Amino acid sequence: MLSPNSTFYPRPLGVTPAASLPQSPSAPLETSRQLVSDDQQDAYYFRSLEEAGIKLNGPQISAVRHGRGPILTLAGAGCGKTTVLAARAGYLMEVSGVHAGSILLVTFTNKAAAEMKDRIAALPGIRPAAARAVQARTFHSFALTLLRHYGVQEDIFGESRAQHTVLKMLLRQNGMSEAFQPESLLAMLSAWKMQGSDTADLPEKTQDERDAKRVLLGYETWKQDRGKMDFDDILLRAAALLRDPAVLKPLQRRFQYIMVDEFQDTNRLQYEIVQMLAGAHRNLMVVGDDDQTIYTFNGARQESILEFDKVYPGARIVTLDINYRSDARILGLGSELVARNKRRRDKRLRAAGQRGDAPRFATPSSAEEEAAWVVNQICQQVEEGQYPYRDIAILHRTASSSRAVFEQLVLKDVPFVQHGAAPVFYDQSLIKPLMDHMRLSLNPRAMDALPSALGPLYVSRDAGLEWIQRCEQEQPKKYPLIHLSKWDKLKPFQQEQVKERIKLIKSLHKLKPIIAIQEMRRQFYDKYMESGDPTIFTHYKETMLETLDEFEAAVKKFETVEEFVQFADELSRRHREMESLRRAQDSDAVQLMTIHRAKGLEFPCVYWIGASEGIVPHSTALRQDIPEDQKAALTVQQTDAELDMALEEERRLAYVAITRAKQHLYVTSPASHHGKPADVSRFLLEAFGMEVPDKRKTREEARTGGSSSYGNHGHSSSYRSNHGGGNGNGNRSDTGNNRGNNSSNGNWKSIGHAGDSRKRESGTYGTDQRSSSYVQHERQRSAINYKDHREMEMLDERDEDRLIERRGSGIIRDHKAFSTPGLHPKATATTFTSSTSRNAGSSQTSASRAERTETVAVWKCSSATCKAWLRQKPAVPSGKASKKTTSGPPACPLCSGTMIAGTREVPVTNRFGK
Repeated sequence: MLSPNSTFYPRPLGVTPAASLPQSPSAPLETSRQLVSDDQQDAYYFRSLEEAGIKLNGPQISAVRHGRGPILTLAGAGCGKTTVLAARAGYLMEVSGVHAGSILLVTFTNKAAAEMKDRIAALPGIRPAAARAVQARTFHSFALTLLRHYGVQEDIFGESRAQHTVLKMLLRQNGMSEAFQPESLLAMLSAWKMQGSDTADLPEKTQDERDAKRVLLGYETWKQDRGKMDFDDILLRAAALLRDPAVLKPLQRRFQYIMVDEFQDTNRLQYEIVQMLAGAHRNLMVVGDDDQTIYTFNGARQESILEFDKVYPGARIVTLDINYRSDARILGLGSELVARNKRRRDKRLRAAGQRGDAPRFATPSSAEEEAAWVVNQICQQVEEGQYPYRDIAILHRTASSSRAVFEQLVLKDVPFVQHGAAPVFYDQSLIKPLMDHMRLSLNPRAMDALPSALGPLYVSRDAGLEWIQRCEQEQPKKYPLIHLSKWDKLKPFQQEQVKERIKLIKSLHKLKPIIAIQEMRRQFYDKYMESGDPTIFTHYKETMLETLDEFEAAVKKFETVEEFVQFADELSRRHREMESLRRAQDSDAVQLMTIHRAKGLEFPCVYWIGASEGIVPHSTALRQDIPEDQKAALTVQQTDAELDMALEEERRLAYVAITRAKQHLYVTSPASHHGKPADVSRFLLEAFGMEVPDKRKTREEARTGGSSSYGNHGHSSSYRSNHGGGNGNGNRSDTGNNRGNNSSNGNWKSIGHAGDSRKRESGTYGTDQRSSSYVQHERQRSAINYKDHREMEMLDERDEDRLIERRGSGIIRDHKAFSTPGLHPKATATTFTSSTSRNAGSSQTSASRAERTETVAVWKCSSATCKAWLRQKPAVPSGKASKKTTSGPPACPLCSGTMIAGTREVPVTNRFGK
C-alpha cells in the first residue's frame, strides 16, 4: 500500500541537520540610473531605455557598451541575455553609428530570431526600417539565403516521414528491410555531415558499415536526382560555399558586427561558419553558458566557450551573473551544485529574483510512491489556490522515468501537457512486442497484435502478414501464427521456432505478469534486442535493458496478465480520449517534460523527480563506480577522462533542472530504482558540503596505499588549458514550423512548406567490431550516449519555437473535461480569472463535444485521496472466460485500495483491439 501523504524536508536524506542550505548572495540594487551618469556621452541612450522600462545592471551595461573585437558574454541562467543582445544592437546603431544592415544576429530557432527582431523594434529611437534591416536569423535561415543567392534551387526535403519512406524503399531494394531503422540511419548521416565530412567517406570496414553506407549513398543519389536537399545539406553546402574567397569576402565586408546566441549549443560546422564570417574583422560577440551545455550528444561543444579566448586571443570576457528568476536559496543550491565541475568557467550568480521558499526534499520508497506524493501535492496546491496547474512543471531525466507519474496524472484526472508527444509507456516501440505477446495469450486472434510478434521471429512484417492473411482466407486457425510454420520462405529451424513461440504464448496468461515478462526476456527478447536485431546499436543496449527493467517494475503490482493488459489498454484508451480534448496553448495544465526540454523555460513551481543515483547521475555515467572485473564485461568502454566528462554533464543537467524554478522547488529521490536500492543523488549531497567517495579512486588508492576524498578541488575551479577538446556529432537544428522564414526577400517562398526538421540523436550504426577510426569518432562525439531509444525520438524534436517561454505548448490532456463534478475544487476567482474567461469562450466547443460522449461502466477507487477510475471490462461470453478472471472489483492500480462500481461520461473514440 502506497503512503498517501508526502513529507518534504529542508534537507535531502543523509545531510546532517547542522548543514546549512546554500544561498546565493543578494545582487546590488544599482541599475543604469545610478551607474551611468548624465555627463557620460552615451547617457542619453540609457536614459531612453529606462523610460521604456529597461534598466540594465553593471555587467549588462559593460556587454552592451562593447565595441570592436571579440567578446565572450557568459550569461548565467535567468540573467537577461536576450535583453543584452537587443540592447547592444540598439547601442551599435544609436550610439556607435553602425548601419543596421551590418549587424548579423544568429540564433537557433525562428521564434528566437523573431523575438529578437521584436525586441530591437521596441527599443526607443530605433526606426522600423532599421529594425527590419538587422539580420536576425537562424543558422539555417542564413545558410539557405546564401545558397539561394548563388543559384541553388533545390527544394527542401525536411519532412521526417517522407525521409523515412525513402529510406524504407531503399532498404527494401537492397534486401535489408529488417536490417536498419530509418531514424538511426538519418541520425548517423546527420552526425557525419555536421563534422563537415563527406558522405563518400563513411566507414566501411564491417559488413554492417558497408550495408548502411550503400543505403545512405543511395539516399543521397535519390535526393540529387530529384533536386532536393535536407537541412544538414543546407549547412554543409553553405560552409563549402563560404570557403570560396569570392563568396566570403563580400559577406565579411557587409556583416561588420556578428552576435551569436546560445553559443554553447553550436556544433562544429556552425562554429566554422561563424569563424569564417568574423575572420576579417573579429567583431564577434558570443553569448552562452557553459554550465548549461547539456546537448553534447547532439553536437554541442563545451569547448567553444571554454577555449574562446584561445581561439580569439585578447577577447574580452563579461559575466552576466545577476539572476532575476529564482529565489536566492534555489539559486544557491544550483550554483553550489554545478561549482563542483572542474571543466567550467568560474562564476557565481547573485540573486535579484522574487523571494519564494527554500527548496524542499523527499525520499519516497519507489517511483510509484514518488508519483503519488507529487501528484497529491500538486492537487493540494491547486485546491488551496496556491498555483494554477499551468504554473507547475514536473521534470524528469529520461522518457521511461516519467512512466509512474504519467499514470498518476492520467488516472487522477489531472490536466497536463506532455512535451514531446510520447506515447503511453506500454505503447513504446520497445515495450509493445512484449505487450502484444501477452495480448495474443488472451486472444490468439488479435490480428492487430500479430505484427509485433513477427519481428522477434526474424520474419519480415509485411511479407509475413501477407502470408498469414492469405492462409486465413483459405483456412482460419485459432492461432494464426501457426501458418508461418508452413511457409516455404522460412527455413526449417525458423518454422520450428514458430511452434515453440506459440507454446510460450499459450502459457503466458497462466503466469503473473512479472513472470511472463521475465520468461519472454529469458527465452528470446533480450537476445533479440541485443544481438538479433541489428537496428539496436551497441551503445544503446544498456539503456534499452534499463527501459525493460522499468517495465518489470511497473507490472509487479498486478496479479494476472489479463488484469495488467486491461490496465495498459485503459491507459492507451484514456490517452486517446485526452487527445480528442485538446485545448488552447494557454490551457491550465501541468507541464510534464524531460530536463533537456525544459532548458530555456521557467516556472513558478518545479518538481524535479528521480534525483537518485542511477537516474541523475545516470547509471551509465557511473561506470567509474563499477568494480574492474564487472567493468570489463560492459559492451562499451570509456576512459576515466570520458567518464569524468559524462558525470560533469549529468551535474550540468541537475543544475538546469534546479534553475528552472522561480519560487518553489521540490526534489524527490526515490530510495529504490528498478527494484534496487538507490542513494540520494551525490549532486545534492555535494551541494550541502557532503563528501561523496569516488569509488574508482578509492580502489586505485587501495592498491597504491594512498588516500583521497571526493571534491578536493574545492568549490571554485576555473577551466584549465590542458583539457582536450571533444568534438560533437550531429547538430542542433533550427526547428520550428519552417527554417529561415524571417527574410523579407522573395527567396523564402521555396521553403514555406518545409515543416519540422527532426534531427535524430539516436547515434550511429555499427557492430561490436567497429573500425578504430569509427570508435574514435564516436568518442569524440560525446563522453557517452545514455538516452533510451524513445527519448532519442523526443529530443530529436527539440523545437524551441514550441518550448521557450510557451508553457502551454505540446499535447494537452485536459481530464477535467470529463471528470466528475467537484473533483478539483475551484480556486479563488482572482487566481483563475484567465482560466474562467477561457472556459466561457469555449462553451460552444464544449457543447459540440457533449454530443460525442457515452456512459460507460467504471470502477472507482473508494479512497477520497486517490480518485482513480478504470473502465470496466465488457462481459465475456459464457464458456470463454479466463480461469484467472475474478468476479469482484479489481484493486486500485495506484493505491491498492478497494474499488466500487459506477458510471462515467467519456468521449466516444476508437477502441483499442476488440
